[in-house]
Amino acid sequence: MTSTPTTQADPAPILACTISRDVQNFDLLIEDMETVLGEAWGDLGFDEALAFMSQPEAASLEFVAMAIDAIDEGEISQLAAIIKGTRSRGIKVILIAEDVTPASLHQLLRSGADEFIPYPLPEGELAEAVERLRAPEPEPAPPQEASAPAKVKLSGGGDGVLIAVQGLSGGCGATTLAVNLAYELTAVGGDKPPKVCLIDFGLQFGSVATYLDLPRREAVFETLSDIESMDGESLAQALVSFEDKLQVFTSPADILPLDLIGPSDVSKLLDIARDHFDYVVVDMPGTLVQWTETVLTEAQIYIALVELDMRSAQNTLRLKRMLQSEDLPFDKIRFALNRSPKFTDLQGKSRVKRMADSLGISLDLQFPDGGRAVMQACDHGLPLAAHAAKNPLRKEIVKLAQQLNAIGADDAEAA
Repeated sequence: MTSTPTTQADPAPILACTISRDVQNFDLLIEDMETVLGEAWGDLGFDEALAFMSQPEAASLEFVAMAIDAIDEGEISQLAAIIKGTRSRGIKVILIAEDVTPASLHQLLRSGADEFIPYPLPEGELAEAVERLRAPEPEPAPPQEASAPAKVKLSGGGDGVLIAVQGLSGGCGATTLAVNLAYELTAVGGDKPPKVCLIDFGLQFGSVATYLDLPRREAVFETLSDIESMDGESLAQALVSFEDKLQVFTSPADILPLDLIGPSDVSKLLDIARDHFDYVVVDMPGTLVQWTETVLTEAQIYIALVELDMRSAQNTLRLKRMLQSEDLPFDKIRFALNRSPKFTDLQGKSRVKRMADSLGISLDLQFPDGGRAVMQACDHGLPLAAHAAKNPLRKEIVKLAQQLNAIGADDAEAA
């Protein structure tokens, strides 16, 4: 009897790769990759990723998992190039990020990343993302349906309440407050919810579209460029609907100069929006511009968000001096403290009182620190009501929305 010589089996093809500065910094990712793929995956550094994609070994790749943290934000252009180069070869990209700013995430997602997962990885989230990537793509819609964009229908004859939100220091949470306040206002009317419009006046780095995962329409730039001929029809073309509840006028797709629009343009835009909505919430840019006075004058409520730190105190004092020197209504501003001390933090409460007294302002509105859930909700493009309904920050925003609606109802009855 003759024996048949055995042949060594070819190694299993690599189905996926991680791309990171050091994959050992993401131990949960390593565990999940082994769970999903066994040994059929590899690891690449940022500098070698694109070169490997051109090799024959990359032909078997289904996806790559790019893992980044705050340290990697300085290399955002390189990361975007890796994503674009990977997608151009038909390989899908899962973006995994820890402590990365929404602006950087938005840039990387626009570069072509297919999925986004926050780190630390939620249980089973990587497996679900891989399953979605492997699922067959749906058949494209007929051309006639695809060419018909969803259009917001507006009805005039209203006299909406204008609410502006301004942050007095970077990262104080003004956009988060504006987005969630506008969303909560859509639910305060009972059987007849009010019509709410959210306007992002951050013409350069506005994040409302990112926080609600909405597209930025070209019609926004067209509308801002020709406000003189603007009417309800052109406003409707520029709006994007969120869950058929909230209508959003996002910031433009490209960075624009803040002086693209003037006071008369802003006044007309706000007048048309108020004519079609019960509430118009405006997310103001972080800097003062020539039309800030216009919004301050026309707004029924102007919320200035501060934090319990020296930069907020100094900026509040500078704003107070500037407005009073120009005889502008400083008393109209309603100051709100974000990330306020907890109820049991007596020392923190004392610091809040000293800050308010020294600046000559009232801090009646105080919002608690919502923790990581707030950042995660923003990164996922969801309001807190959908992502973390029991979050303490969300509860305070709900109370504010209910108070504003009650005041509006009382004024309507008095009229």
